[in-house]
Amino acid sequence: MPSPSPRSTPDRPPSNSPPSEEAVDLTGSIRAVDALTAEDRAAMQSLMADYFENVSAEQFRADLDEKEQVILLRDAHDRIRGFSTMMRFVVPVDGREVVGIFSGDTIIDRACWGTSLLPKLWAQLAFRWSDAASHDRVYWLLLSAGYKTYRFLPVFFDAFYPHCDTSTPPEQQRILDALASARYPEAYDAEDGVVRFDHPTPLREDVAPPTERRQQNPHVAFFLEANPGHTEGDELVCLTRVVRSNLTRAGRRMVEVD
Repeated sequence: MPSPSPRSTPDRPPSNSPPSEEAVDLTGSIRAVDALTAEDRAAMQSLMADYFENVSAEQFRADLDEKEQVILLRDAHDRIRGFSTMMRFVVPVDGREVVGIFSGDTIIDRACWGTSLLPKLWAQLAFRWSDAASHDRVYWLLLSAGYKTYRFLPVFFDAFYPHCDTSTPPEQQRILDALASARYPEAYDAEDGVVRFDHPTPLREDVAPPTERRQQNPHVAFFLEANPGHTEGDELVCLTRVVRSNLTRAGRRMVEVD
């Protein structure tokens, strides 16, 4: 499962703008990666480069080609305004299989900040995969390059790690370490709990700076303390179990099918 790509991180621009549905009419779809056209791929890479530094065509292709599915958001003119790539992999932990769900490159165009369409489609696909598993040891391995990515966890899940209010239980730590080591054996720093790439692609400085007001949120403050190298591209490794009993009320709304 390890990737040659230096970038496989879901991160999201700020959501303090009006909901995108009021400004941009978006439609969403889930497609197989091998069904993407050359034009789709070029548009996705261009969108990533608008928000992340050091995004090369070779790195982007390598990351994309290993994924299974891609969530696409398009506007009324059929332009791609957001996307997230996803894959599954399996590792043994304590003599039993664990399924890891991993999100790759993820971004939404600035004009569409605030939409719930992408997380809704992500949740529906992730739980479709969880339901299809032969056991219930299914986890989301999340790399957080920015505090807004980390904030997805308390919004949608009850139990997740690392957490500002509790230490990570030993079993959950073993699962996190096994998934992260399988995914990035050379880049995962287990002691610091981060992935450090040789060629990082950090968020551009103006995309999501943590304001003083934001830092008053305990989860934001925790992320900044746990991942002080995020501005250089360090990515905090996080884990949550993909099971309905672990969802918050907001999470349950995301999983519901209209």
